[in-house]
Amino acid sequence: MMTHAQDPGATQWFHHARQLENTQLRQLAQSGQLVTRISHLVHMLQCERGASNIWLCSRGSLYGPEVRASRALVDEECRQLHALFTQLMPQASSTLCHRIAGTVWCLAQLPALREAVSGQALDAQQAMAQYNRALRHVLGIVPQLNDSIDDPYVARGMVALYSFMQGKELVGQERALGAIGFTLGEFEPPMRQALVDRIDGQQPCFEAFSSLASPALVQHFRQQCEASGTIEQLRRQVCTRHPQADNGESTLRWFTLQTQRLERLRGVEERLIGELMQAVERRLAEDANALPLDNWLDDSADDNLCLRRDKQLLLLVRQQARQLEQMSGQLASLQDTLEERKVIDKAKSVLMNHHNMSEEQAWQRLRKMAMDKNQRMVDIARALLTVKSLIQG
Repeated sequence: MMTHAQDPGATQWFHHARQLENTQLRQLAQSGQLVTRISHLVHMLQCERGASNIWLCSRGSLYGPEVRASRALVDEECRQLHALFTQLMPQASSTLCHRIAGTVWCLAQLPALREAVSGQALDAQQAMAQYNRALRHVLGIVPQLNDSIDDPYVARGMVALYSFMQGKELVGQERALGAIGFTLGEFEPPMRQALVDRIDGQQPCFEAFSSLASPALVQHFRQQCEASGTIEQLRRQVCTRHPQADNGESTLRWFTLQTQRLERLRGVEERLIGELMQAVERRLAEDANALPLDNWLDDSADDNLCLRRDKQLLLLVRQQARQLEQMSGQLASLQDTLEERKVIDKAKSVLMNHHNMSEEQAWQRLRKMAMDKNQRMVDIARALLTVKSLIQG
């Protein structure tokens, strides 16, 4: 290859570029502890969400100790995360500060959510929607940490990590939704569709991770973290028919298997963070005086670099678009759930007032009528309210 004479002006700009790059990398290295802490908090919040769902669906008969234990672990992770936020504030961008502000606000709502869960003042799907919102805000911090990172290999690692974390969260949502349905003994069409959406959404996230992560880590993921045959069997059961009544055995089997998978995914996530921080350290240790002038003038190398950056940017934009789409769907689903809950509550009041039933008896009566007629509970409730209005009219 042809060599080129060094130009003092080019050398000066190169050194300036390296100084800026190293400043960015040092900031990212300091953020490594934050990424790790976010990973831990997300995992603990996922545990609390799943345990709370089972506790709510079982009317407080299952997973009480697990709920209390997961809350304590979440609180400890929150304390450590808040301390890191304080350290990060002087160097954080305005966008990152906005993300952190949203996260702090959502985490501050946890006590009220827990009180509502303990008092069974909301159902499992409503609780799950609120946990999902908190998790979405926490995860949203990660992509903001590499806003100004120009190094393509470090940017590659950040996109791989964020894609993987989103895929893991969808696995957590799958676990939570499945636990609700198995505990209730039914998967109504909206819940079944929501579960299918979470299963399908995992694939592009893990494909993005697999295209960017190290071959060894991708191989480990494929060998250890794919959904097992038993999980696939339970998925088919959910998507094709109502689960059989088995005194909670399917619920515990589903939750246990998905929890084991999440723990294995957590191991991969920690290795991803470790590899990313190692890449940052190696880049910082490189000789700042080595001037790759030939690489600057090598058209093929420059084109490849542009292609890699374009691919990373496209992946991130696609992931963010999918995230926004999921957020919109979750908000619409939550609104539908709240409206249906109001209809069911009105129907329960009718049964309680006119048939001298307790709230639990009224709920069980509506559920039995729905199962006997193979209809949704909200449709039975609407029919009951219609009959009441006709009689009064």
